[in-house]
Amino acid sequence: MIGREEVVRTALSIAAIQEGDGGVPWPEGHVDAWNHVECLMAMTVAGLGEPVRRGYEWLARHQRDDGSWPMKVARGVCVERGGESNHAAYVAAGLWHHQLVTGDQAFTERRWPMVKAALDYVVGLQTDRGEIVWERDARGRASAYALLTGCSSIHQGLRCGVLLAEHLGDPQPHWELAADRLAHVLAAHPEAFADKSRFSMDWYYPVLGGAVRGAQAFELLDREWATFVVPGLGIRCVSDQPWVTGAETCELVLALDALGDRERAVRLFADMQHLRHDDGSYWTGWQFANRRHFPHERSGYTAAAVVLAADALQGLSAGSALFRDIAAPSVSPSDPDLCGCTPARA
Repeated sequence: MIGREEVVRTALSIAAIQEGDGGVPWPEGHVDAWNHVECLMAMTVAGLGEPVRRGYEWLARHQRDDGSWPMKVARGVCVERGGESNHAAYVAAGLWHHQLVTGDQAFTERRWPMVKAALDYVVGLQTDRGEIVWERDARGRASAYALLTGCSSIHQGLRCGVLLAEHLGDPQPHWELAADRLAHVLAAHPEAFADKSRFSMDWYYPVLGGAVRGAQAFELLDREWATFVVPGLGIRCVSDQPWVTGAETCELVLALDALGDRERAVRLFADMQHLRHDDGSYWTGWQFANRRHFPHERSGYTAAAVVLAADALQGLSAGSALFRDIAAPSVSPSDPDLCGCTPARA
């Protein structure tokens, strides 16, 4: 287990790659709102107030009139204009996390309009069935399909938005309704989503995002445990490649911690520490057949996932229970025949 001092070093490695305008980029140079927010959350845990402030200013500057963010921004310029629903939703998770950790009410009130616009954009992409399609393209056209991982993250964002709204005395019941409907689809209707099952994220994200908990969550994780978990190394990014990745491993750690499965969470967190660099940053992944780091990069989003997992396991900040506390209020039927819904597709 890495200690507080090592966690701060990892957060500082994120601050070191932050650009002058406040954006936290991927190794290849673009910024997207989701990974940017995750990096801000990690720096918040470490008490890096100034980089976090600049990061939220970046979000405010690049939010569009419809509440979304461009899919990719490079050196301050939009290079992919589509707006992803999960990118917009995660800003609510970031701001609620910031409130929990810092207690900075003035900061929360200032950024609240940004979150309101973002989540209204998100719920505007919800289908009659309840899933939320993954984007509006550059022309404003809604996508024809939804992504399970993205919707699981959106569920977390909506729950955090509801908590923010209650905290600020500005209730948004339509977000709660949208979250309830989305939770049911995530728990009971896998046929509603595009098939991305080779990716480990589609396996554990319904648990991580809070839509699936309890016995159903344990059953879900146990079903593909042997497919994705590589003992001593972490978890695979995709089922058909000999490649473990740090961010996915730490997200599974968070999902296990949310279920109270501390033994497996701690073990997996320890397993992925082979990716740690001397400066506190983390390699994105390890190709264990060729025994090489792949890709040959250290990424801010991997470092951020490590910090959030360490916080959850050790209670380093007042936001350490964020992923545990955003579960759907009730368990949806796991058998689609029991709920009365029409399947999303044959």
